[in-house]
Parts: sequence; structure tokens; C-alpha cells
Amino acid sequence: MQKSAYKILDNSLFLDGSSSRDYLITIHDLPSEEKPRQKLMSQGPQSLTMRELIAVILNTGSVKEDVIELSNRIMKEYGEKTILSETDPEHLSSDLDIPIGKACIIVAVGEIARRYGEKNQSGFTTIRNAEDVYNYLQDMRNLPKEHLRGLFLNSHSKIIRDEVISIGTVNSNIIHPREVFRAGIECNAAAVVLAHNHPSGEVTPSDQDVEISKQLVQAGKILGITVLDHVIITKDRFVSIIK
Repeated sequence: MQKSAYKILDNSLFLDGSSSRDYLITIHDLPSEEKPRQKLMSQGPQSLTMRELIAVILNTGSVKEDVIELSNRIMKEYGEKTILSETDPEHLSSDLDIPIGKACIIVAVGEIARRYGEKNQSGFTTIRNAEDVYNYLQDMRNLPKEHLRGLFLNSHSKIIRDEVISIGTVNSNIIHPREVFRAGIECNAAAVVLAHNHPSGEVTPSDQDVEISKQLVQAGKILGITVLDHVIITKDRFVSIIK
């Protein structure tokens, strides 16, 4: 486990790697008082899980799934932090096979959360080393698909943007450097820590992981965004690719 502190200087990724859609509970199976909207009204928003909150936001399901099934699948495939980090509704709609209108609603809610956070920047999480990354990205540990996340930091090592850069199939994911740094340029980041999960549980980086991490470090130097680390995350372990 690496604990050495990151140091921010002034200055296409391949990932290795099924998801089940067998949900037994539907909205019609729940007693009235346990349905998300009724529960919100009777017990308050703090009583709802993130899945229930997403169900309230979406209001209705799709042709294939009712709202409970849909919200459960969204949270299972994306994770709590990841879903609210998505900024492209078309990408979200395609990736999750959900109507574009519902994808727009989710992206809008995430944008509201980000704008509120920008006004309270003193509360942003500080990332000092790979262990901080692993603890912050707990929602990635059990994702069925591989996600590439970018934690963009200011000069004080605080997260100013948490971006879902790419989501792969169950086997692999390909990413171009411009997609990695786009969000960092938009938010004037000083540095970025990349992380991706291995659903297989294998924590050892592949040769492609190592090689492309080196390429991204060089690209970051040109753009003035320091690539501090690239962390592989599994259910119970993590490792830094960039030493």
C-alpha cells in the first residue's frame, strides 16, 4: 500500500476487465409507505438511500423497467459518486440504455451538486497519496464494468472536479489523452490523479497500463497539468502505477 505524499509541480488507455439485471423487487412489490416518494414525504429526504433518491428524481421507469428496477441498475452499473459526475447526457443514455430525457435529468442534478460544491470549496477532499484515492473512490470497488476516473486537483491538493472519463465493456476500455485532460483544462486544474477499477480483482497493472500512464505523464507536462498517479482499484486492494 503506497502512502508517500503526492507533490504537485508547476508545470488512449486500455483497461482490463458483468452485470446482472436480475432485480426481484419492483415498485409494485413495495408497501405504500416504503415507496420512495411516499417515504420522502413521510420521513424526509435523509431517510432515502441514493437509489431511492434517483427513483424519485426519475419519477417513472422505462418500457423495459419500472422506476425501482431502473434506479437499482443505474446505481449498480455507475456507482453513487460516478453517476453524479457524468456531464454528457448522450453518453449516459447510450451507456445505460436509458431514455435521453432521464439522462438529462440525472446530469442536471449532478450539475446542481457541482455548482453548490464550488461555492463551498473549503470542504473539498484533499488527496495526498494513493491511499487517499482508494478511500475516496470506495464506490468503484464493486463496479461490474471498468471505469476510468480523473480526480482533478487545485494547487492545494483539493479535488475541484471528479470526472468519469470513460466506462468500458466487461473486457476493456480505450481512452484518448484529450479525453483525460479536457475536464482539467475546463476547471484550471493544477494536477490530476487517474484511477481505474479491475472487476476481476487482479491488482497488477498490465503492460498497456504502464506504457500509457507514461504517455499521459508526458502529455500532462505539455499542458501544465501534473499527472500525479494512476491507481488501480479492486475490492480490497490498490496499487500505484506511477511511482
